[in-house]
Amino acid sequence: MIWGTVKAGIGTGNAVMAWKTNTESGFDFMTLGKNRRIPADYDGLKLVSFLPQVEEKNIQ
Repeated sequence: MIWGTVKAGIGTGNAVMAWKTNTESGFDFMTLGKNRRIPADYDGLKLVSFLPQVEEKNIQ
Protein backbone atom coordinates (compact mmCIF):
# COMPACT_ATOMS: atom_id res chain seq x y z
CA MET A 1 0.00 0.00 0.00
CA ILE A 2 2.72 2.49 0.93
CA TRP A 3 4.89 1.35 -2.00
CA GLY A 4 1.99 2.00 -4.40
CA THR A 5 1.77 5.58 -3.16
CA VAL A 6 5.53 5.99 -3.57
CA LYS A 7 5.35 4.58 -7.13
CA ALA A 8 2.53 6.95 -8.03
CA GLY A 9 4.43 10.02 -6.86
CA ILE A 10 8.08 9.14 -7.58
CA GLY A 11 8.38 11.15 -10.79
CA THR A 12 12.09 11.28 -11.68
CA GLY A 13 13.22 10.62 -8.11
CA ASN A 14 14.57 7.56 -6.31
CA ALA A 15 13.22 5.56 -3.39
CA VAL A 16 14.23 2.69 -1.14
CA MET A 17 11.88 0.85 1.20
CA ALA A 18 13.31 -1.51 3.83
CA TRP A 19 11.48 -3.64 6.36
CA LYS A 20 12.12 -6.27 9.03
CA THR A 21 11.49 -9.84 7.88
CA ASN A 22 12.23 -13.44 8.84
CA THR A 23 15.40 -13.92 6.76
CA GLU A 24 19.02 -14.59 7.67
CA SER A 25 19.83 -10.87 7.49
CA GLY A 26 16.61 -9.88 9.27
CA PHE A 27 15.51 -7.39 6.62
CA ASP A 28 14.49 -6.98 2.99
CA PHE A 29 14.25 -3.97 0.70
CA MET A 30 13.14 -2.70 -2.71
CA THR A 31 14.36 0.20 -4.83
CA LEU A 32 12.54 2.33 -7.35
CA GLY A 33 13.65 4.91 -9.91
CA LYS A 34 16.75 5.48 -12.00
CA ASN A 35 19.50 5.14 -9.45
CA ARG A 36 22.86 3.41 -9.18
CA ARG A 37 21.77 1.16 -6.33
CA ILE A 38 20.18 -2.18 -7.15
CA PRO A 39 19.30 -5.15 -4.93
CA ALA A 40 21.66 -8.10 -5.41
CA ASP A 41 21.25 -11.60 -3.98
CA TYR A 42 24.47 -13.25 -2.78
CA ASP A 43 23.72 -16.81 -1.58
CA GLY A 44 20.44 -15.73 0.00
CA LEU A 45 21.83 -12.52 1.51
CA LYS A 46 20.38 -9.40 -0.09
CA LEU A 47 22.92 -6.61 -0.51
CA VAL A 48 23.14 -3.36 -2.45
CA SER A 49 25.08 -3.36 -5.70
CA PHE A 50 26.19 -0.16 -7.38
CA LEU A 51 26.04 0.39 -11.14
CA PRO A 52 28.98 2.28 -12.69
CA GLN A 53 28.77 6.04 -12.35
CA VAL A 54 27.80 7.81 -15.57
CA GLU A 55 30.00 10.78 -16.36
CA GLU A 56 28.26 13.79 -17.84
CA LYS A 57 30.12 15.32 -20.75
CA ASN A 58 29.86 19.04 -21.40
CA ILE A 59 29.68 19.64 -25.12
CA GLN A 60 30.56 23.18 -26.13
